[in-house]
Amino acid sequence: MTRRTGDRATGKQGLPKEARLRSRAEFAQFRRTGKRIHTKHFVLVLARPEKENQPSAPPRLGIVASRKVGRAVKRNRVKRLIREFFRTHRDRLPRGLDLLVIARPAATGLDATQTARELAEALIAPTPGRDADRP
Repeated sequence: MTRRTGDRATGKQGLPKEARLRSRAEFAQFRRTGKRIHTKHFVLVLARPEKENQPSAPPRLGIVASRKVGRAVKRNRVKRLIREFFRTHRDRLPRGLDLLVIARPAATGLDATQTARELAEALIAPTPGRDADRP
């Protein structure tokens, strides 16, 4: 059985605290000031941090999966898929970007590949017809 102590030596690959939005105030500010991108299964809210001294800070992630998404098992699975996408694609996201992902109820039917494809299309690859001046 694998020990879950939280360090890289045991094989656990989580997100460090610096890569996550954690406080209620951060989430509330995002909802007010961030730029929204709507996809079929997610609402993405993008913003730059208020701190002027951190324009080159690594991107941070916040996830919202309300009870409308489903029971705890389904919500946690959706959040796990979003975190995995962020962990594997963090180096391709712009530095200094904060990202809030709000899951819609239909997101429970996605697998890891579909989740990654939808988030990558919205965040990484510019799509014609969408605003090119994302934060």
